[in-house]
Amino acid sequence: MNTEAVIRPFKEKDATDVRALFVMINRLLSPPHLRNAFEAYIAHSLTEEMGRIVAYYSGRRGGFWVAVREAKLVGMFGLEATSPDALELRRMYVAPSARRAGVARSMLGFAEDECRRRKVRRLELSTSELQPAALELYRRAGYHMLREVIAEQTSHKTVGGGIRRYHFEKWL
Repeated sequence: MNTEAVIRPFKEKDATDVRALFVMINRLLSPPHLRNAFEAYIAHSLTEEMGRIVAYYSGRRGGFWVAVREAKLVGMFGLEATSPDALELRRMYVAPSARRAGVARSMLGFAEDECRRRKVRRLELSTSELQPAALELYRRAGYHMLREVIAEQTSHKTVGGGIRRYHFEKWL
């Protein structure tokens, strides 16, 4: 039996599982002293983005994909345009039960290929100090850090709360 994850475009039938994965991962990432901030961030992100994936990503010249293995959603990610020559990788999450199996590497490779298909030369992304495995993945995949910032403000893209964020890019 093939246990490799299949990456395919998001469908509305995936919405419940995508939202559940988003909430679960963010609750797992939440340090105890930021629990309330993370809950507010989750609620804000569900309203602004994760609860309306098709409208959000199509309105930003992007797309959203899921990784499925044995009929179960094990990962997800989105791409949104930041400029005519760049897309931003967003919401790349892997279910804890599927980690260390190449799912994140596959999704990152797919995102890079999607940029190439669209004739976009640069892929941008950011992650936080709370995700050391993601930092290592991006560095090993050839991403270069552009800047490091302390996120103070909450938005649908970041919790805020003084969390250190790292912004990367890769020219394709």
